[in-house]
Amino acid sequence: MGLAVYQAAPGFLAELLAGLPTPEEVREPLALVRGEVPATLPAWAQNVWLEPVFIPIKSIGDAAKKLKAIQRNWALCPTRHHRRAALIEEKLPRVSAKPLVFGRAAPPAPLGAWTLWEENLLLASPRCSSPFPNGEIRFEEDREGPPSRAYLKLWETFTRIGVRPGPGELCLDLGASPGGWTFVLAGLGARVFAIDKAPLDPRLERLPNVETCRGSAFGLDPRHAGAVDWLFSDVICYPERLLGYVRRWLELGSCRNFVCTVKLQGPGAPEALQGFADIPGSSLMHLCHNKHELTWVKLG
Repeated sequence: MGLAVYQAAPGFLAELLAGLPTPEEVREPLALVRGEVPATLPAWAQNVWLEPVFIPIKSIGDAAKKLKAIQRNWALCPTRHHRRAALIEEKLPRVSAKPLVFGRAAPPAPLGAWTLWEENLLLASPRCSSPFPNGEIRFEEDREGPPSRAYLKLWETFTRIGVRPGPGELCLDLGASPGGWTFVLAGLGARVFAIDKAPLDPRLERLPNVETCRGSAFGLDPRHAGAVDWLFSDVICYPERLLGYVRRWLELGSCRNFVCTVKLQGPGAPEALQGFADIPGSSLMHLCHNKHELTWVKLG
């Protein structure tokens, strides 16, 4: 039986454990689980160590030598023995820490993950689910254009799924104000129909490929909307309400792709999350730029 290591996003270990089989051992932020890695990764796993092995070591230098014998690039996930682990890390080749420019591909070189499990025992995996150190995507941020930091959620989503709207594609942005997501979509050349009771940032309202509508985010009837390429929602609402609206679109509307933030509030959140997870061809994931929320994606 195989072994996998699931790494939680900072502060969300309890949520990760709730969706895993009983772990063999837990050391925040890691959970060791016996068994094969499922095809659909747990939503709260920021990174999954796919080929973990325990490696006995005799010294700091021996640890670095054994890691470098496997491959060049490694990222440390500290769990204990922090000073000794830091000394090992100093002897390993540097991994570029430059923030990613949005639109560029993820790093192609294999990136392993490791931790000092005991004073003389490494836990390391040369292959992981994420090409970023500890699964964390950091961007070279735009501090002038976007009207809110919500734009980083879309940048991360598009980077992770490898797909984004193209020029001329029609995007619905539900609950758009002040316009963080509209900013991203319009910048990609898409046509954006932004719906919210509150106004967009005036700079966005003036763009030729942005049309606005004042009203409820869920007031648009999918039967009357026509064909839509993408539906986006970062609306603050109970997840059951968002799930009901998405199901209406799937049943009655014509939309190829969905990206929705599921805000985890209200007593029905677990049932609603299962409802999203059960939609064929879709996935739930916790973005590095999410708070206590998940992002649901379905591509047509």
